[in-house]
Amino acid sequence: MKRLFFISLFLMSLNGFSQIERIEPPFWWTDMKMDELQVMLYGKDIAEYEVSAEEPVILRNVRRTENPNYLFVTINSGDLAAGKYKLNFSKNGKKKFSRNYELKEREENSAEREGFDASDAIYLIMPDRFANGNPENDSSPELQEKANRSKQGGRHGGDIQGIIDHLDYLEDLGITALWSTPLLEDDDPQYSYHTYAISDAYNIDKRYGSNEDYRRLADEMHKRDMKLIMDYVTNHWGAEHWMIKDLPTYDWIHQFPGYENSNYRMTTQYDQHKSKRDLRYCVDGWFTSTMPDLNQSNPLVLKYLTQNAIWWIEYAGLDGFRVDTYSYNDKDGIAKWTKAIMDEYPHFNIVGEVWMHDQAQISYWQKDSRIGAIQSFNSYLPSVMDFTLHDAIGTMFNEEEQNWGEGMVKAYDNFVNDFLYTNINNLLVFIENHDTNRFNEIYDGDVDKYKLAMTLILTTRGIPQLYYGSEIGMRGDKGKGDGDIRRDFPGGWESDEQSAFLKAERSAKQQEYYSFTKKLLNYRKDQPVLHFGKLLQYLPENNVYVYFRYNEDQRVMVVINNNPDEQVLNLSKYSEGLKNHISGKEIISGKSMELKDKLSIGGNKSMVIELN
Repeated sequence: MKRLFFISLFLMSLNGFSQIERIEPPFWWTDMKMDELQVMLYGKDIAEYEVSAEEPVILRNVRRTENPNYLFVTINSGDLAAGKYKLNFSKNGKKKFSRNYELKEREENSAEREGFDASDAIYLIMPDRFANGNPENDSSPELQEKANRSKQGGRHGGDIQGIIDHLDYLEDLGITALWSTPLLEDDDPQYSYHTYAISDAYNIDKRYGSNEDYRRLADEMHKRDMKLIMDYVTNHWGAEHWMIKDLPTYDWIHQFPGYENSNYRMTTQYDQHKSKRDLRYCVDGWFTSTMPDLNQSNPLVLKYLTQNAIWWIEYAGLDGFRVDTYSYNDKDGIAKWTKAIMDEYPHFNIVGEVWMHDQAQISYWQKDSRIGAIQSFNSYLPSVMDFTLHDAIGTMFNEEEQNWGEGMVKAYDNFVNDFLYTNINNLLVFIENHDTNRFNEIYDGDVDKYKLAMTLILTTRGIPQLYYGSEIGMRGDKGKGDGDIRRDFPGGWESDEQSAFLKAERSAKQQEYYSFTKKLLNYRKDQPVLHFGKLLQYLPENNVYVYFRYNEDQRVMVVINNNPDEQVLNLSKYSEGLKNHISGKEIISGKSMELKDKLSIGGNKSMVIELN
């Protein structure tokens, strides 16, 4: 009889585990400022069960939706110690099964983690195209798309192990932070390599590795005093996401009913003359037909996304987020999401992709924006991307003559509008990324123009971001497809004939790109004046742009000659910036120089002069 009793209990236990297919978050932590945890339970007809808990767990709320396969249970997580707590499931007054939920001990000082800032230089990697460290995970029997390196838009096999294998390369280059495009599972049948169409928000794509591999990447980076930034997507998931295939609520995603594409007009978010229809098609329209648009105005969705983001920060030890398509979200919902994360981690950093071409419109989205305040809006977003500077960089180095609005005046004019931003040191500056034309394609492999652009990016205000392969002159034409601007890094695969990771195998031109980038990056790394110093700029003359970065202890003079001819500068004009300094060390050449009367600079050359 006793044996039958234990068999019965065992079968009840099995029934419980088969009844609940998923619990998300899979576990949580103690001592979080977010003191109420929403636990999502998923399983066939799980809503038919009553849920109870034993002390000290308090069920704040049990929410059922129109889909009986979901239960949303809110508990008092902030009051509980680390341990496993039992949730009981009953039907018709009889207990049917139980399930443990674990709260883990939080790492010491987790809430005080320091995010990336202007002292960092960020390296953006497209992981599928960087390096294949584990060929055994190139394909997965559980996921639809298999590896095919011959296809421009196919899976090529790059993975987390490939990144770990080359952290020494990045450290030597002078990189201090890594932004990887998304690594979460994307089970689209094709073009899944970019991983922006997420199919599981709690698991790394098996073709990249495992959750443990991702945490190991963070650990390996922290050993080198480097920071890891996750590319987080709040606006949409992929059509293959398991929740999209069995929606918790009809309004979990935006429906018209069904699919309508976004009009991509982000200006409707604050246009006082907008039509309601135009605003709806921007915010609620889908980014593409394969990316259903998430409804952040639904409290269940917003809580899910907020907890998921915090879970990854805590689990992997993250140092920042880059948020994809930030300005396409429901703006009040995304502001609540951002504030919740920054309340939990006050020194964290989040940069939002606000791909617009006007500083006032971009600055609207930065925390405490005076522009946003006009409409009583605060995004709480610490950092935005300086797309207007990127726009200028894409044309001005091909404009040899300085006209009223051409040449280096474009750089000057960009910084004139810095008064619109609340924190200019927390702007991301870049010459290219994974969605834009490659700089070295625009400028036809002109290494001198690359040096001018990198001098600007690495010495002006803000947080510089490089795109993988820039430092060896990689090219790519967006007109030929996104895959062309996301080429494989040479040497990332064993079968590659040449490895640009190794000095001995780089071509002379690749080495010229690399040496210049490395020299400036490593100089910048230890120069607080280039991180947080003030910016003093002068109107360009003859297509020569001069500016200073300075603080109480140090001054650096930067000269960018975008004129093909040698120019001679009268230094008396720059006395305010020179501040009685009459000598300095030019960092790029390593030469000492006098700064008394005149300064000569070659055509299409730059100088970074540390004043003595």
